[in-house]
Amino acid sequence: MSELIFVRYLHFIGLFLVVATVFAEAVLLKRVLKRSVVQTIFKIDGLYGLSSMIVVGAGLYLWFGIGKPAEYYTNNPIFITKVLLFLIVGILSIWPTVFYFKNRKGEAEDEITIPEHLRLILKVELLLLFCIPLLATLMAQGVGL
Repeated sequence: MSELIFVRYLHFIGLFLVVATVFAEAVLLKRVLKRSVVQTIFKIDGLYGLSSMIVVGAGLYLWFGIGKPAEYYTNNPIFITKVLLFLIVGILSIWPTVFYFKNRKGEAEDEITIPEHLRLILKVELLLLFCIPLLATLMAQGVGL
């Protein structure tokens, strides 16, 4: 029982960290940034990646390892929607990550112009991430079964 509680808690905290890091990136990302800020955002994006791995790892363990039988989740369209939203967020995050990676090296005072689509991607990611707890709440109430 304590293992189940720990893994659920880890899953929950991981999602908090994912939302916090995407929010931090969205707040910091302006039209023009000094390279030093891009380097900071790159580090935050790394924490986002680590947090995402925690969410996925704990989620898979909850799905297939402990807790309710896997069919409980697999046969629930709300759960499938929740997983798909998280996958879409992960796929969308590739573009900002590649941009930060390419632009992290150089003089700290250099100015970098940020493409507008990166700012839009972060806003879409946040919107999708805010839908995931709602879907989890619906699942907890038995919706979709």
